[in-house]
Amino acid sequence: MAHSELDLRDRRRVVDMLRAKVPVDEIAVALGRHRSTIYREIGRNRFVDAELPYLTGYWGVVAQNKATARRARRRKLMRLPALLDAVVDRLKAGWSPEQIAGRLRYEGQAVTVSHETIYAHVYSREGRAAELARHLPDRRRQRRSRFARRPQGLVFPPERAIQNRPAWVKERAVFGDWEGDLMIFRREHGLANVASLVERKTRYAVLFRNNDRSTRHLMDRLMTAIAALPQTARRSITFDRDIEFSGWRRLQNEIGTEAWFCEPQAPWQKGTVENFNKRARRYLPRETVVAEISDRSMGPSAHNSTIPRASASDGRRRPKPSGQKS
Repeated sequence: MAHSELDLRDRRRVVDMLRAKVPVDEIAVALGRHRSTIYREIGRNRFVDAELPYLTGYWGVVAQNKATARRARRRKLMRLPALLDAVVDRLKAGWSPEQIAGRLRYEGQAVTVSHETIYAHVYSREGRAAELARHLPDRRRQRRSRFARRPQGLVFPPERAIQNRPAWVKERAVFGDWEGDLMIFRREHGLANVASLVERKTRYAVLFRNNDRSTRHLMDRLMTAIAALPQTARRSITFDRDIEFSGWRRLQNEIGTEAWFCEPQAPWQKGTVENFNKRARRYLPRETVVAEISDRSMGPSAHNSTIPRASASDGRRRPKPSGQKS
């Protein structure tokens, strides 16, 4: 069923059925909507009068007016092209919606916009068509409920962007700068995954298993894998912006390893590990049950330059170490 918003006629039907004590589930069926839509509609557009409590309730015309006003606020950027251009320019320059909204207020602009309105536009149909989400510091598939979010700093701040890496990292001039990634497997086999690290200068590779995809678990395993190396052998790691790497600050604080991040939607910027993963997939296809891979099959330690077997008893041939011809 194609999505369409409730109109005044629908809202009047809701009022009539609520008066008749019809359960919300049945109202939803009558209107051809999900029950969550009806619950959300009643809660969001309910009228409250503190002085005259008997007037409090859900009323069709009042609900329609509140929904129309909310839609007008949400579409503010579409109604004001000059404001939209200014917001988009700053998004592309790396500003967060909070910074953009705060700056407009600070400058005393005649027309301002809230960061919530900017986020709503970014995740709207028009915003998705323009791929505006790729410019956000922390991109998600969709905007989470306002009341389900927790305030926090930028997960991947602009100063950690890949273009700010030292020149020697880009030029592969010294040993000790790595690229990291996760190899994900079929969901029905559980949350276990395999992390891959490849050193940019020598292409030395490390693989290790994680039992879940939480950033805490991943960072614990990663630090265990490389902490024994000299500091000069673990200068930095370049990741993409997947949420599993959001605990990157621990690397700097606990073992002195810097983290850098590809631009949004640009994993090809860490092409060394991406190419390695393609080769590793010959031995670890997506249907592999990673939880059945023993530590021994991963190698005697986490510091292993061989691609591990898909399992200890699946009959596949054991791969040769990296650098040897197949």
